[in-house]
Amino acid sequence: MTTGDGSNDDFKRAMVVTAHPDDAEYGCSGSVAKWCRMGWEVVYVLCTDGSKGSEDREITSKRLVEIRAEEQINAGKTLGLKTVEFLGYPDGYLEPTLDVRRDISRQIRKHKPDVLITTNPTRDLMSSGYVGHPDHFAAGEAALSAVFPSARDHLTFPELFSDEGLEPHKVREVWVMTFGDGADFWNPLTEQDVDTSIAALKEHTSQVNDPDQAAKWMKQRRAELGKKIGANYAESFKKFTLS
Repeated sequence: MTTGDGSNDDFKRAMVVTAHPDDAEYGCSGSVAKWCRMGWEVVYVLCTDGSKGSEDREITSKRLVEIRAEEQINAGKTLGLKTVEFLGYPDGYLEPTLDVRRDISRQIRKHKPDVLITTNPTRDLMSSGYVGHPDHFAAGEAALSAVFPSARDHLTFPELFSDEGLEPHKVREVWVMTFGDGADFWNPLTEQDVDTSIAALKEHTSQVNDPDQAAKWMKQRRAELGKKIGANYAESFKKFTLS
């Protein structure tokens, strides 16, 4: 069992790659709030446009895209993000294609994160109570493939360098959001970090039907994870250190 903000004190940049607006708020926004509080530059990369996540029969996909982008931008301001990058793939149809991998590699080369957080690329039905969204798996697979080897190797997607001037970049650590038994790394959080993450989640008004219940769940969940390491709160991950 390990804990901490990252393996090296010189880490100052992070990236979170998810499928949809609000994915990161549920999964890792406490850690993001902590990093931003510490002065890190943190970037969100959202693979899809969020155009399907509504039960409102009157809303159009076009309008939903606009609403969810605005919600995510406001959540990012609450957290203190450097920026939010929208890749714009259709919600619900995401696949870990070469195009998606190239687009994530572009963002890695552009923002040069030390740490990258993403979603689990595999469906875990044995130790998790969550069936899972196919876009989450696709985003995780594409992000991991972008980290290694695509963003690292200059001969992979050479147009990123030759046409766009983006140098290859080596991500130092990958943290995969983990909610079942697969975690091996717990990031301790303060109450301020958790409260900031809850405030960010509440910006997603189109997705959060009961903000108070969501806040209660987030606080309880992070308190339970904190107990594992003797902290007030924590978030859990499967961590990979890359050479």
